[in-house]
Amino acid sequence: MSQLIMPRDVDSKFAFITVASQRAKQIQNGAKPRVDVKTRKPTRVAMQEVLAHAVSWEMKDEIPPAPAPEA
Repeated sequence: MSQLIMPRDVDSKFAFITVASQRAKQIQNGAKPRVDVKTRKPTRVAMQEVLAHAVSWEMKDEIPPAPAPEA
């Protein structure tokens, strides 16, 4: 298995894999690939799409929980 080299603009492996896995599900469900690749495996296609910036995504800050009402 080859080693995946993460680009500098990806700050988290977890975020990269999360985005790629969601895109792989879309491809499995019939979405057209956005990049030309030699493989037809949805996971590899999705990873190449994320690396090629063909998939847009953003990380949102976690919203703090609302304070509990006093009784």
